[in-house]
Amino acid sequence: MSEHQVLVLDPHGSDPDSEYRSLYERGPATLVDVLGVQAWSVSDPALLKQLLTDRRVSKDARLHWPGFADALAGWPLVLWVAVTNMFTAYGADHGRLRRMIAPAFSARRIVALQPAVETLVRAVLDDVEGAADDDGVVDLREHLAFPLPIAVIGQLMGVPEGHHEELRTVVDKVFATNLTADEAAVNTTALYGLLDRLIEAKRAAPGDDLTSVLITTRDGDGSALGESELRDTLLLMISAGYETTSTVIDEAITTLLSDAAQLAHVREGRSTWEDVVEETLRHSAAIKHLPLRFAVTDVELPDGRAIRQGEAILASFGAANRHPDWHGEDAHLFDATRPSKEHLAFGHGVHFCLGAPLARFEVATVLREFFARFPDAALATPRERLQRVPSLISNGHVSVPVRLRP
Repeated sequence: MSEHQVLVLDPHGSDPDSEYRSLYERGPATLVDVLGVQAWSVSDPALLKQLLTDRRVSKDARLHWPGFADALAGWPLVLWVAVTNMFTAYGADHGRLRRMIAPAFSARRIVALQPAVETLVRAVLDDVEGAADDDGVVDLREHLAFPLPIAVIGQLMGVPEGHHEELRTVVDKVFATNLTADEAAVNTTALYGLLDRLIEAKRAAPGDDLTSVLITTRDGDGSALGESELRDTLLLMISAGYETTSTVIDEAITTLLSDAAQLAHVREGRSTWEDVVEETLRHSAAIKHLPLRFAVTDVELPDGRAIRQGEAILASFGAANRHPDWHGEDAHLFDATRPSKEHLAFGHGVHFCLGAPLARFEVATVLREFFARFPDAALATPRERLQRVPSLISNGHVSVPVRLRP
């Protein structure tokens, strides 16, 4: 395959399975077009893990991407590389930011949150039942997959309940890849306005929440988060804690309701809800393609080609998780009894997701409680007719209509 035959990724994300196959056909890494920006998509899991731990690969666009200025001028996804938080930090700067934030996601804190998560799950399921129409049908994306994670992260970060819907709207648009550059810019302004109001409120009246903690957090040398670092850290924690968890809940329930054998595995003891969560993360990762990383120096590829200094790299997690070299020829199939469910859904290396334990617990709790309360639930629309969210970044569906009872 010639390097000049650039694969254009579908901004609507309508057929990820076909897109993954196209990536495999082109080898471990291939040039792709990401809304007008050219990058190396890496879909081979071994190569991707290598690059994710290679100091010759950076996430700091300001330092290591010659295309950064052009992106600022009109790339719809520029927010993904322009934020100043640990998501885009490199080297010692990344270590500083992660060190300041990591205590918020300690094992002790996550365990302490679990009773509150269980209570929220039951309350949201009460609302699900109440939202069903006369035929017993309810949209689980709208009434479960959305409100639960936003309630959890809202409670954790101290976001007033009245702002949850506004927050959801702007965060959803960060992950949408069918917006124009102007539409994305308007959304970014609205998003930062919401974050600035939250910071102002917490400075005036601190609470028992992570926003208040981050405002007063100091590193070992006494330095605090800068103003842009503070609000971009809030953006990262809220968006990663909400949008990605919503998608995994959506994908897990949709899969179980469209494959009775998989649900039977759990009910008959051949697998657990935790197994379902891990296989969902492997098979239908919340993030398909994650923008962007950059080569600090030339990086040679296994086939003799090279990613040149300054070129962009796209971590294609969704494709890597399903690669036949990792999970066999049936890697494209969902199987909760699969012996190895290893995946890269939470990243790899120094940028591994701090919120992974909370997300895992949240989704497993939702599945356990939902299927206990609605054991005969069924999709009201065949899975193949469900519309995927318009995103090359995210998995998930626009809506998931479910009939709760026969």
